[in-house]
This record gives sequence, C-alpha cells and structure tokens, in this order.
Amino acid sequence: MASRVYAHYHHGDACSKARWNTRETFRFMYDRPWQHVLDFYSNAVAGKLSVLNLFEPKKILAHDDEEREGMPLRTELETCGRKDGRTGRWERVNFKILVSYNGASFDGWQKQPDLHTVQSVVEKSLGAFVDEKKAQLLKKKCKPLEGRVLVAGRTDKGVSALNQVCSFYTWRKDIEPIDIKDAINKDASGKLRVVSVSKVSREFHPNFSAKWRRYLYIFPLDHACGSGQDRENLIFFDENHGKQRNGLLSEENTEGVGEEDDELETEEVNGGKPSDFSVSKVDQLLQQLQGKLLSYKMFARDLKAARNEGPPTECFMYHARAAEIRLSSPEYVEGRRVMCVELVANRFLRKMVRVLVATSIREAAAGAENDALLKLVEASCRRATAPPAPSEGLCLFDVGYVDFDPHSSLIS
Repeated sequence: MASRVYAHYHHGDACSKARWNTRETFRFMYDRPWQHVLDFYSNAVAGKLSVLNLFEPKKILAHDDEEREGMPLRTELETCGRKDGRTGRWERVNFKILVSYNGASFDGWQKQPDLHTVQSVVEKSLGAFVDEKKAQLLKKKCKPLEGRVLVAGRTDKGVSALNQVCSFYTWRKDIEPIDIKDAINKDASGKLRVVSVSKVSREFHPNFSAKWRRYLYIFPLDHACGSGQDRENLIFFDENHGKQRNGLLSEENTEGVGEEDDELETEEVNGGKPSDFSVSKVDQLLQQLQGKLLSYKMFARDLKAARNEGPPTECFMYHARAAEIRLSSPEYVEGRRVMCVELVANRFLRKMVRVLVATSIREAAAGAENDALLKLVEASCRRATAPPAPSEGLCLFDVGYVDFDPHSSLIS
C-alpha cells in the first residue's frame, strides 16, 4: 500500500494574505471575556432568565411532547408489535427527560472514570427507580445501583445544554414523572436542572427518533480587558505552541496549533491583517449552507477513519444564521455586545459547530466571497478550516422530533 502524502494547505484566493493563520485565529478567539457567557448560561440553566428574550421579536417555543412526536403513550403490547399476549418485561415504562446543565461544571456528557460528567449524575439519581431484577444483577456484578439513560447527543467538556433529551426505562409501575424530576434535581447541586419528565412509548429513542438539533453559539464581540478574571482568559503561546501558560487554553483546545509551522512565525493579528470582523458577513457566509446536504468532514475533528468518507459525514443544514444581540448582564443595563450563531441540522459531527463558527469568523475578517464555506467543503485537508472555537460559547438549545418549522427559528 502506497503511503499517503500529507501536505500543508495554502489558500490561493485573493484574500490569502489577509487571512489569519492558526496561531492568530486562536488568539482572536480566546482573547474574549468568556466568563460573561458562562455566567449567562449558568443563569439560563437555573431558570433565572430565558434565552428567547434575547431575540426580537420575542420568541415563544413549545417543547415537543408525546402527542407532537406522533408517539402517544400506548401499551407495550401495541408498540412492541407482539400479538401473543406476553406481559412482564414487555410492559416496561419509558420516560423522556429534558435536562439543562452548565457545561463549565461538568467534564462533558459521557460517563468516564474519575470524571464529573452529566451522565454519571443522572444515572446515579435514577438508581432508586431500577426494578428489583436489575438491582440484583448489578449487586451480583459488584456494580453501583444506577439507572441507564440514552441521550440525543453527547456534548463535549465545557458545552452547555438547555433542553438536552435523554430517556430512561424501568419495569416498575409505581414511578411517576415527578419522582424522577425531584430525584435528579436533588442530586444535581444546582449545576443541572430537569426541565420536564414525561412518559413516552417504548418506541421513543432520544437519538434515533430526533429529526433535528439546534445549537447556539455566543461569541463576545468585546475584547478581554487587561485585569481581573478577563485577563485570565487571554492566551499566551510559548515556543512549543502547545503548553498552557494561562487561561482557557488546554491540551484539548490546542488541536491544530503547531501543525502549520511555516505559517506560525512572528506575525500578529494586527500586523497588516484585519483585527475584527463583520457579523453581517458571517451571516452571509452561513446562509449559503441552508437547505443543502453537504459533507462536513472538513469541519469535523476527531472522527474515525471509517467516517471520513461517504454519507456518515453528510449533514442537512435547515437553518444557519448569525446576528448581533445584547447579552443580559446585571452590570450593564444595555447588555454586552455578542454575536449569536444559530445552527439547525439533522445531525452534527464532532466539533463541527465550533469549527464552523471559527472558520466563518476568520473568512469574514479576511473579506472572503460569500461562498467561501462551500468551497472549503471541497477541500482535501482539514488545515483549510480554522481550529475549533472555545467550547464555552456553545450550547445545545433543543432537539426536535417533528419536521423543522422555519418559523421557529430564533434568528430570521
């Protein structure tokens, strides 16, 4: 087998000299007052404010319930398709759970040894509702008494969620939705809040039944100041381009730094290159993705080799817009200036939203053509796209189980 040749990617358009390199993009992304975004998500998770109030005109969105999903609660004999009159384990009860959590307080969704994750908190709380047979099995295997949940989509470390959907089933018939809600909220310590719990049919699967997901990304338009907490959010690169000197930079966030050594010299963002970008330009770039089925492998990261080609990398983008809004803050009556990016698609690849946001900002600053993102889809090297934007700005807003309605968009 012939060895593959990996070459550095060089943009050949008229904006190539104005485009930030990897190091400059990192500096621009992280030199922001991210703590204000984290505080906003924390208040939203606690129910102290509504994200919908940030948009004009005021938006009112109703969460999908069992009736809207087209899957009303039915007996298990109907949903499982069995007509032989079997009972017992075929009559299990399935619960749909909507949860909100602050990503800064967890090491992501997925349960991992010695890490504080959302899944571990939820499943530990559900241990009290496990049926007797499963409880005995767990005890026999010397495993903790925990429930098992399925989720609509796993979020990375630092990513928040306002209406994450998961499901839990049990064969116990004495469990009510309010019992599950109270148990999880009691163990969440204020970092996680159950929005609602409802009984759904056995057919319901939070991931496979979903028709679309909506992500919001909030990007501060003001630069970080030079003192206090904001100063800790600055990035300082050392000679190795990868060690954390201060602030939010971590081993996970340094992906791509140092890969383009020929471009990572002494050039600064303001050294003959743009120092800012236009929100309206980002909006124009993103709109080109709407209504198209495209392969987003150039905007994905950490994918297995088997998913780098073909349909597994294709996503249909229902809605992609950006707008400047004011972020609610007790310190500022008018609110802080931020850019909000709204992306709605049938599925998302790993780190796809963060790479799309960072690349859109970079291309907007360079003054690229409106079809720049479409051209990058056809690139052959992932170095053509920008490194992922900070996870602190990303939020899984909601998941839909009916066809997406364009009128339900937050940014129109």
